[in-house]
Amino acid sequence: MPRTTSLARRTAVALLAAASFATVAGIAPASAATVSESPRNGLAAVDGQRSSAALERNKRIAVEVLTQLFEKGNVKVADKYVRADFLQHSPTVPDGREALENLAADLHTRYPGFTYNVKRVLAQGDLVLVHSNPIEEPGTRGDDVMDIFRFDEKGRIAEHWDTRESVPATTVNGNDMFGTVSNPNTNQPSGPCSLTPLSQKLVLDYFNTLLVQKNPDAIGYLNPAYYQHNPSVPSGTVGMREGFVEFFKQFPNVTTDLKRTIADKDYVAVHFRYRLHPEDSGQAIMGIFRVQRQEDGQLKIIEHWDVIENVPATSANNNTMF
Repeated sequence: MPRTTSLARRTAVALLAAASFATVAGIAPASAATVSESPRNGLAAVDGQRSSAALERNKRIAVEVLTQLFEKGNVKVADKYVRADFLQHSPTVPDGREALENLAADLHTRYPGFTYNVKRVLAQGDLVLVHSNPIEEPGTRGDDVMDIFRFDEKGRIAEHWDTRESVPATTVNGNDMFGTVSNPNTNQPSGPCSLTPLSQKLVLDYFNTLLVQKNPDAIGYLNPAYYQHNPSVPSGTVGMREGFVEFFKQFPNVTTDLKRTIADKDYVAVHFRYRLHPEDSGQAIMGIFRVQRQEDGQLKIIEHWDVIENVPATSANNNTMF
């Protein structure tokens, strides 16, 4: 939803994006590496019982709410699809449907040309992730935003998390922050539904191998091409293992709390908190990985997008960003 992050703060992406450690210079050592599950909003379970029709409905509602609210200023869409006791984790917005409607009305008045520009949508269980490029004023680059919505059993939006950062003028890898480079060349999840649990396991194995075990052999989960959309990290895996070895020697302690995942066919999103040390408020990070089956039949991670935001000292609600 409609708020960014310094280049130095992109250290976490040097780990997850797994490409370059040039951005970590000057960062102080941190505390012990852990990956934990939130007791209330834990990792999304593999969606075996929920129908694909319900998932597609939730995707449609999430996109409709974002576009109607912020492009049209249509607050009636919130009355229809958002619970009155809506829980908000965006640090600049209070809880409740009314606060969301007030935000949308204000933004529409100030920026009548606002466009949300939805790029990809993932759904699993009761969660939907929307990756977008909201632009307040035509001709500007806008922001890179990932929104996560939790739906209740009646198909109404009950809770929301997001991360946001400004889109830079250039990227070191030549890829923009939104497109898809790998095949098939579509921004939406593709492949059979049976791919979902396999993709989810692969990405979580990669995450845990890299951040919990501090094992540089985590690059084995990646296709050597590994297309990168983090604007400050190159594509590819050349020199990556050596980079990991040096990084973990220099910074042996990192705290990483994995909060939720959303897997949808060949796409897997992770939402986590990264801290440099126990007193650090840290960063809220949402990342999307794309999985591709290789010629030998193995699944590898082929592409990556992310959005990183510093956790602020204060918030308009009491829910934290997680």
